This record gives sequence, C-alpha cells and structure tokens, in this order.
Amino acid sequence: MSALLSQSKDELAAWMQVQGEPYFRAQQVLRWVYAKREFDWSRMTSLSLSLRDRLSRFWVLPSLTLLKIQESEDRQTLKFLWGLRDGKKVESVLILAPGRQTVCVSCQVGCPARCAFCASGREGLLRSLQAEEIIEQVLHTQKYLDSKGMRVSHVVFMGMGEPLENLDIVLRVVRQLSDPEGFGLSQRRITISTVGVLEGIERLCDEDLNVNLVFSLHAPNQHLRKKIIPYARRYPLDQLLEALRRYTTKTRREITYEYTLIHKINDQPAHALELVALLKGENCTVNLIPYNQVEGLRLERPKGSDIEYFRQILEEGGLRVTWRYTKGKDIAAACGQLALQPSSFVTVCK
Repeated sequence: MSALLSQSKDELAAWMQVQGEPYFRAQQVLRWVYAKREFDWSRMTSLSLSLRDRLSRFWVLPSLTLLKIQESEDRQTLKFLWGLRDGKKVESVLILAPGRQTVCVSCQVGCPARCAFCASGREGLLRSLQAEEIIEQVLHTQKYLDSKGMRVSHVVFMGMGEPLENLDIVLRVVRQLSDPEGFGLSQRRITISTVGVLEGIERLCDEDLNVNLVFSLHAPNQHLRKKIIPYARRYPLDQLLEALRRYTTKTRREITYEYTLIHKINDQPAHALELVALLKGENCTVNLIPYNQVEGLRLERPKGSDIEYFRQILEEGGLRVTWRYTKGKDIAAACGQLALQPSSFVTVCK
C-alpha cells in the first residue's frame, strides 16, 4: 500500500484513470482530506462505495497517529507526539499568537546536525520523514484548530531534522501545502530553516519558490561556528553567505539569521561587533534566541541585561534585530528542545 498524501493531484488522477474513474474524483478525494480533514474512507460520502473500498485497499490514510499532547502553562504552545507506521515517533509544535497560528513541523526522526545546544540531534538521525508524514502534521493540527474556529496561518520547518538533507520531500510538501486545491497556504507563509547545507541552498535558488529562508548562524566567524555547529566543518561560512545572497537576489526575500545566545560562548560584545561587520549591508534580520536549557548540556542562558546590550550593539551597527520571546519552555517545546521525551507528555487519546 502507498500513502495517499505522498501523491500529487496529477499522480492521484492518473491512478483514478487506471481505475476507470474521471479526473474530478482525485479532486474530490483531496478536498475531503485537505479541506474537510477527513481521514476515514467510509465517511467520504460523495464517493461510491466501490471506489471507497478500492481506495482503502490501495492507499494508506492516515499515516500518523496522535499519541500524546502537552499544553504550556500559558496555553500558547502545544506539543504533539505522533506515532509513525514503523513504530518510530516524531514531535511537532503549535504556537499561538494574536492572529497567528504557526505549526512547527519536523522533517526527520532525530537530526544529523548535532548542534551543541540542541536536543534533537543527540541521538543522531534515525530516518527522514516522507511527504505524507510531514503534511499530516499540519492537517491533524488544523483538525485540532477547527473546533476552535482557527486556521493554521504559518508553517515553519524548524522542528526535528535538517530540512535541506530531506530536500526532495520538503519541496514536495511545500508545493502540496501551497496548492490551491491542497491546503492552500501561501508560500510566503512557509519558512525553511537550515544549519547550512550549501548544495541545498544552491538548489533552492533554482526552484520556483517564494518561501522564507532562515539560516542558523549562531556565531560571527567560521572558527567559533565550527565549535557550535559540526556541519560548519563541511561548509565554509563565506560560501554559505554567498549562496544566501543569491537566494535573496532570486526571490527578493530577506534572510533571517538565527543566533542562539549562549553564555560566555558567543554572547560577548566583541561577538556582537564582529556580527555587525559580517552582516552589515545584507538584506536580512538577525533573530536573537536566548539559549533554552537542555537536560545534560552544561550550557547557560545569558542574563537579560547582557542580551539587551548585545542587541543594542547590533542595532547601533545598522542591523535589523528581533528578540524571540521564548514559548513552550516549560514543556520542552522551545527552540532546540524537541527530543522525544514521552514522560513529559499527557495522554489525550485512548
């Protein structure tokens, strides 16, 4: 059996043709799933019983099982634990803000990047997710929001995994989520984050996409970056920055440079001045992220006053700066904390 949501509309229509069914049957099926969030073939009543039977025998739907969910104390962040068909598990996060409902999806089980401050890569990469396993993170979350009268407004590839190491699948997901006959989400509301895979960034430059690109910088120079991000040993910073400039030129989308501030490692005034020199004149925003505690790591979060001074130096140097407000820290759902810790969840389904 194949997973339904791994197929595009045209691929499903081709299967329908082999079955002797008209093209619009594919549109009907996708409308049931994407628009109505229906995952039970028996309830797709606009389809004949015969077709529903054939669909159930040939196509897998759904591919994910919601195992557990946890809500933060401020009720603005929810972390979902999904069961995959092979027994593995993956997490995603729903972040709520006024007029904005963002789903942070995972694209791999585990992560190959093994960044020094991040929990997701501590066990390495187990496997990459398939298109349906990523798309369903969005659709099942939307089904949760339906009862609250809310709509997913943004999707960010910032959960577990390195998106550019699963790029074929990520591109397929982006196109299906942004298809008007799919989920219908504007590509301008989709963000891909990367620690810096040069070939992946160069390929994105050649794709006809308008997604936002976020680069995990975390250090103002190559030497320090290699200590924080092992992938930096493979890709020189100057080459990555040049590729990012090409992406900006091609798409006219600014790059967001994420910078996780770690006490006494990359948060000193000298680092801020070096960062100004590195990025001044670039079409970009620097997003400061205070380090979120990960069990077992002997790293510390800077004081608020030190973060503010770091920010002040960047702004006085002419850079656009944001300071990310930490959400979901109490449920290990903040940046860098996703690590499949089932004991931290509460069961919501039986």
